[in-house]
Amino acid sequence: MRIAFYAPLKSPDHPVPSGDRQIARALLRALDDAHHDTLIASRLRSFDKHGDAHRQARLQRIGARMAARIVRRWRTTTPPPEVWLTYHVYHKAPDLIGPVVSRELGIPYVAVEASVTPRQREGPWARGHALAIDAIRRADTIICINPRDVNALRRIRGEEAPLDVMAPFIDVAAFTAGRDGARRLADDGRGIRLLTVAMMRDGAKLASYRLLANALAHLDDVRWSLRIVGDGPARHDVERTFQAFGDRVSFMGQCAPEAIAASMRDSDVFVWPAIDEAIGIVFIEAQACGVPVIGGDSGGVAAVVEPGKTGLLVRLDDPLAFVAAIRRLAFDRPLRERMGMTAAAHARARHDVPAAAAALDLILRRVVRARTASAAVHAE
Repeated sequence: MRIAFYAPLKSPDHPVPSGDRQIARALLRALDDAHHDTLIASRLRSFDKHGDAHRQARLQRIGARMAARIVRRWRTTTPPPEVWLTYHVYHKAPDLIGPVVSRELGIPYVAVEASVTPRQREGPWARGHALAIDAIRRADTIICINPRDVNALRRIRGEEAPLDVMAPFIDVAAFTAGRDGARRLADDGRGIRLLTVAMMRDGAKLASYRLLANALAHLDDVRWSLRIVGDGPARHDVERTFQAFGDRVSFMGQCAPEAIAASMRDSDVFVWPAIDEAIGIVFIEAQACGVPVIGGDSGGVAAVVEPGKTGLLVRLDDPLAFVAAIRRLAFDRPLRERMGMTAAAHARARHDVPAAAAALDLILRRVVRARTASAAVHAE
């Protein structure tokens, strides 16, 4: 099928890396794996970070013009796609194009990941909230990658409206390509090798770094080293947070995906509190490399980690829980090895591209059949 793809928060070819860009690229990879002909319909970024009403109004006008231009082009010069697929719709980055184009061309509109924040109904993002709600209600189906969004979306769309859940995924092969049998677990004199991969910015990310540093400060009886992969505007604050640990903490900066995968394969445990983590993609990556993980027990992380089997999840309101989890894996190498093997199998079976491609293909074909059947009924 021909699929029009759009990511209003961040286009898959945006120069700045992020989890959103990574998931957008993974979706394109899954569509290609399912043999669909996919085109990026627009690169308009509708993101409004600060709740600026003037910016939102301007973006809405630009979106309307772009939607009209796309409709004219596809009506006159190019066969229209069979489905419009938008990744990530929410109040700060509403879809200003897809609902209009799909309505005008009579094609299904599908959104992957849509989230609702009711308190924004009257806030500075009220316009974006209203537009996001409209897109959510119009969609032929919503595909949820984060299961914690399901209940709110059902309330908006109604219990009978189609709603699908799909496991988040990565290209597992990209993280196992350099793997040569069992991972190296030899003691290099620095004890257990911990790894963190995360952006450095204010808010939940910085709070997660501080929680991790606090946990490490209580591990007087454990020999450990930590590598941190990531960069961002809060790097100075992050470095200061870990300053007391000296050379036990290494800052790797922003790394290419291949280097991140290599660092994961050369680590014993991946650790990240993941406060307010929507989708725990980095936890899938670590597990794909055969590395057990320790994370906060929140919706996005709990959806991709099997507690006690592929890693340990801890309550974020218990600061000493992270201490206990790290200590447990530090002193139990056989447990680490079992968890690592299970984690790799778990990532391949549930969170790899082929599984996602098959699930996505079934959903899209069902949506097209339903739209075709509906159109036939109305034509009679």
